[in-house]
Amino acid sequence: MAVFKACSALVTGANRGLGLEMVKQLLEAQCSKVFAACRDPDGPNSEALRELAKKHPDVVTIVKLDVADPCSIKESAKKVGSLLGRNGLNLLVNNAAVLPQKTMLTATVEDMQNAFNTNVIGPLFVIREYLSYLKTAAKASSKPGMSCDKAAVINISTDSGSMTIMPEIIDPFPFFPYSISKAGLNMLTVYTARDFKADEILCMSLHPGWVKTDMGGGDMALIDTRESVEGMLSVIGSLTEKQNGGFFDYTGKTMPW
Repeated sequence: MAVFKACSALVTGANRGLGLEMVKQLLEAQCSKVFAACRDPDGPNSEALRELAKKHPDVVTIVKLDVADPCSIKESAKKVGSLLGRNGLNLLVNNAAVLPQKTMLTATVEDMQNAFNTNVIGPLFVIREYLSYLKTAAKASSKPGMSCDKAAVINISTDSGSMTIMPEIIDPFPFFPYSISKAGLNMLTVYTARDFKADEILCMSLHPGWVKTDMGGGDMALIDTRESVEGMLSVIGSLTEKQNGGFFDYTGKTMPW
């Protein structure tokens, strides 16, 4: 388990699945401030997150953030910014996603728009709204180079967003809109890494594996959320400028674009 010293982190889609497990393990990793963002903090799907926040009120702050709504993103950034202090935000994890189970022939305009709004456009505007806090963290750090302890954006991607791997994948379920939107997210990673390199803000895409979640493969999947997040945090904790703009899986293996 990587240890994040004096780290502040924000995780989108934090009320269940990988997002909730990441909040739990960031607590275990001694992260000092964890902003757990989700679309409906008061809803039934956020009960486990609310209980976690009650147990750790000094560390976990629940933030209302609908990544498909630019106004919600802006309001969330105002709230987080008011709580961060002068050290800024060290780690931003774009985890929230939707997976319309449609094929190329059955996907509707709404399916495609929802996938891109949540999986691509949402992360773009989250990065833009939180950029000033990432820059503050990078400037406040005395550490050379790039790292998650300094300032980093992690985009949770997928192997099905790889144009190299996708033709070889036997679909466990139809995910045409999801795959195309995640390929777009990978390009967002490349742009972010390039455009903010001078600010020493690291950005990379991370494939969590095929995980047993409600959105993913359920019992058919190969690993549980605990194993996936343990691996991802180990990778995130070891990142340097050498991995900036890269695409890796939860074991640290380089993924093909």
